[in-house]
Amino acid sequence: MTGDYYDGCPPRRDCVTDSFFCLGKDDVIKQISIFISSRQQLFQKTFDCYEDSLYFCKSNNKRDVMTEKQKKSIIESGKQYFREIIIPNHVKGLKNLKLKDFKINPFLVNYLAAFLCGNTEPESLAKALVYPRILGTSINTSFGQNIQIFISSLAQVAGTASGIDGIDIEFVDAIDGRRKYCQCKAGPQTINKDDIATILGHFKHLHNKARLDRLNVQIDDMIVGVLYGDESELSAHYKIINSHYPVYCGADFWEHLTGDAQFYHRLAKAFGEVVEEDNIDGSHLIITKIAEIAKEIEKQGGL
Repeated sequence: MTGDYYDGCPPRRDCVTDSFFCLGKDDVIKQISIFISSRQQLFQKTFDCYEDSLYFCKSNNKRDVMTEKQKKSIIESGKQYFREIIIPNHVKGLKNLKLKDFKINPFLVNYLAAFLCGNTEPESLAKALVYPRILGTSINTSFGQNIQIFISSLAQVAGTASGIDGIDIEFVDAIDGRRKYCQCKAGPQTINKDDIATILGHFKHLHNKARLDRLNVQIDDMIVGVLYGDESELSAHYKIINSHYPVYCGADFWEHLTGDAQFYHRLAKAFGEVVEEDNIDGSHLIITKIAEIAKEIEKQGGL
């Protein structure tokens, strides 16, 4: 009887025989191991796909465009930033201004006084000094030095604060629906050459973290947001960064954040409204300071 069997399997030709049962003991064990291993691999692939989908939901989940309430919160936050930081520093700088604080080119200041007022009287000279200082240099410096305060408040009111080192805010792009990891800068000329390596380094750190933590972060999801200005005004330093990661500037940045193409202009106008709402008489403050500086010029016999 045993001669009629092959490896313990009846030699019946009238039916299809499952090869699994026609194997020896060792081969059966081997096939079972292969079967189990293949199922484990299939299970792992299925789990990985599921896990990837979870990370996708965490790191790049779409949401509705920012609500009008959130936009108004950003505007009010910006207004508070001007009320509490920019305006007090601006007024203080104006009130403390003395003639000795100016670096005066006597050739130019007399020309500018005559160009502005038609004469070189002490009051005209004072105007040529005070106007550009208080309406240009000092306020730009103050805004740039304190911009991080505004960025922090922006993150709080919009619910977009980032816990990743070097990243200021995170938000879901209103245009492409992907989560963005953003480093914010004040204006199109406000970074220097050394800042390039720092900015790129922060994004490299995020890229490595995303790879380790299995976050769905693409190159275009890491951006630099410039709060004001126009793309045509971007410095060469920004252009170098833009060759690696997107740089959104001015209205473009705010539209990506809020979904509102006019939000940039709404925000800019709101900053001016603070002066009206708080009844700040800036013209009186400037006229008073010009009179003080004129007296100093007159006392020393001109410039």
